[in-house]
Amino acid sequence: MYFKTIDFSKFSSIKVGIAIEVLMLECEDNIPNDRLIIGHANNLLVSPTPPPLMMLSKDFSFMELEEDILTVGCATPTGKLLSFAKKNNLAEFEFISKLPGSIGGMLAMNAGVKSYEIFNILDSIKIDGKWVEKKDIEYGYRFANLNGVATEVRFTVKRGFSKELLDELVSLRSNQPKTPSAGSAFKNPKGDYAGRLIEEVGLKGISKGDMQWSEVHANFLVNHGKGTFEEAKYLIDLAKEMVLKEFGIELKEEIQIL
Repeated sequence: MYFKTIDFSKFSSIKVGIAIEVLMLECEDNIPNDRLIIGHANNLLVSPTPPPLMMLSKDFSFMELEEDILTVGCATPTGKLLSFAKKNNLAEFEFISKLPGSIGGMLAMNAGVKSYEIFNILDSIKIDGKWVEKKDIEYGYRFANLNGVATEVRFTVKRGFSKELLDELVSLRSNQPKTPSAGSAFKNPKGDYAGRLIEEVGLKGISKGDMQWSEVHANFLVNHGKGTFEEAKYLIDLAKEMVLKEFGIELKEEIQIL
C-alpha cells in the first residue's frame, strides 16, 4: 500500500473538493478498518473535512473470462467492462454504457438504469478477502450493504450482446446534463421522480454561486466552474426542505457526502 495525493476538485466528477492523501491498496495488502473505501468519485461530494480515505490500486483492474464465469476486479472502469462484453458477445452488460466510474463503485450503490441493476446479473463478490454469494448480501434500489471492502466480482455470463438494447438504454440517459455533476443527487421516491419534485417546488435552474440545479434535469446538481462544497450542500438541503414542506416526501441522497 502507498499514499497518493488526489485533488478532488479535478478528480471527482462534480469537480468539488480539496487535495487529500488517499491510501492506495495493492494485492495481498491487509485492508485497514479505519478508512472509508471510495471508487472513482463519480457520486461523491467531498467536504473540507472528509474521513480518512482509501482506494483500490490498478492491481484490482482486470477481467478474466473462463467458460461462463467472468471475474472482474473492482477497480476496473465501467467502460472497459462494456468494451469487453461487446468484444466477447456477453449479454446483460448493455446498461453499463454511460454509467461512469469503477465496478466497485457500481456495487456499492447497486448502480443501474431503470430496472437494469448490477446486482441483477452478478453471482458473488469478494469482500475482505472472502467470496460472498449475492443471496447473502442485503441490497435494493441504489444501495448495497457490503459490510466490507469489495475487491472482485463474479458474473455467470450469457452470450448475445444486444446493440438494440444498448441504443435504447443510452437514449434514456440523453437528457442528462454535460456540465460536471455527481449524477443523480437524490434517489427517486417510490412511485415518483426526484427531478419532478425539485422542479415542482421551483428549484430547477436555481443557483448558489457556481452550483446549480440543472436546467436540463432538475435532479442533477451541476458545477459551472468554481462551485464549492458549501454551495452544493446549501442547494441539497434547500431541495430536501422545500420538497418535504410541499409534498411531505423526504428526499434521500444518492450522492455520497463525505
